[in-house]
Amino acid sequence: MASTTRTVALADGESTTLEDWGGTGPILLCIHGIGSSRASWKRTADALAGSFRVFAYDQRGHGDSAKLWGPMTLDQSVADCVAVADAIGEPIRALVGHSWGGAVALLAGPKIATMSVVAIDPLIHQQPGTWYADYVHDLEPLLNTPPERRVEKIRAMFAGLPPVEIAAKVHALQHMSIRPIVRLGEQNRADMGLWDLRIDLRRYPLPLLLLLADPAESVVPESDLWILRETLGPNATIEVFEGEGHTLHRTAFERYVRSLTAFLT
Repeated sequence: MASTTRTVALADGESTTLEDWGGTGPILLCIHGIGSSRASWKRTADALAGSFRVFAYDQRGHGDSAKLWGPMTLDQSVADCVAVADAIGEPIRALVGHSWGGAVALLAGPKIATMSVVAIDPLIHQQPGTWYADYVHDLEPLLNTPPERRVEKIRAMFAGLPPVEIAAKVHALQHMSIRPIVRLGEQNRADMGLWDLRIDLRRYPLPLLLLLADPAESVVPESDLWILRETLGPNATIEVFEGEGHTLHRTAFERYVRSLTAFLT
C-alpha cells in the first residue's frame, strides 16, 4: 500500500518524519522501539488498511532521524509523541508502541486525546546495571561499521525475517550511531534503576492491551508481571504470547494482528 510522508516539528525546534499509510477508519499512531523505525509498522498498516488508518514516526536517533539523538529522556520522547499527535490533528483511536515505544505510548496515552493504548512487550522497568548488556552490546559492532558497508551486515543479521521487515531494519539502522542508545540509558539513569514505570501504571486510566513475549524472552520479568496484574486495574487486558520473543509483532504477526483487532473493535 502506498504511503505519504511529511515533516513534523517537535517542541524543541527539531523535526521528525511522519508516515501515513492511508487506509480507512480510525487512526492508530505507532511508536517503534530501539533499533527500529517507522518502517517497522508497514506490515501492520497493510494488514489493517481496511479498518484503520495507520501513522508512524521516527523516534530520535533512528531511521530518518538518525542524526537527532539528544535529548533522549523519556520526558522528551513523550513530548515528541504529543507533538506528532497534535500535528495529525484528528482523534487518535489508539497509541501502539513496542519496547521503548511501548513505554512512550503508556506515558503519552493519558496526555493526548487517545481512546486506548496497546503496548507490545514494553520496557516498563530496567534492572540496574544491565543497559549496556541488553541494548548496546549486540548492536555496537554493527553501528560502528561505516553506513556504506552496513546494509549487507543488516540483511545477514535479520535474514530470518520477511523481506518487508528486513527492509524496515535497513531503514532503521543504516545511518544510526550507537550514541542515541547509550544516551537513552544514561539520560534516563537506567543503570541506577530509575527507568521504572510501575508506579505510573497503577490504576491505568485508559483501556490498555498489554501484549507480552514469553516470560523467558520478555523485557517484563515474571516478578513485574505479577505486580502489573495486581496494580494496573480493570482497564487493562494482559496477553502473554508463550514461546514468542520480544519482537512478537514481527515473529507472531498473525496472532498479534488478531489480538490487536479484537481489542480495538
